[in-house]
Amino acid sequence: MSAMRVAVVVLGAAITVSRNPAIRAGVRAVMTNDKARDTAIHFTRRAAYTAGVAARHIVGRRIQ
Repeated sequence: MSAMRVAVVVLGAAITVSRNPAIRAGVRAVMTNDKARDTAIHFTRRAAYTAGVAARHIVGRRIQ
């Protein structure tokens, strides 16, 4: 599967999950709590960085 196709699949899954009412309620609850919001931001950034590292290992430096 090409990198573009993986990106489209991930984006589609994210949109589908974000439409879930339970997810929306959870996000709303986190955004009203400062400590929870900071923790969510920290772990989201960590996950994004880790995903980028994994993608670079899988794809290599071919995409530039």
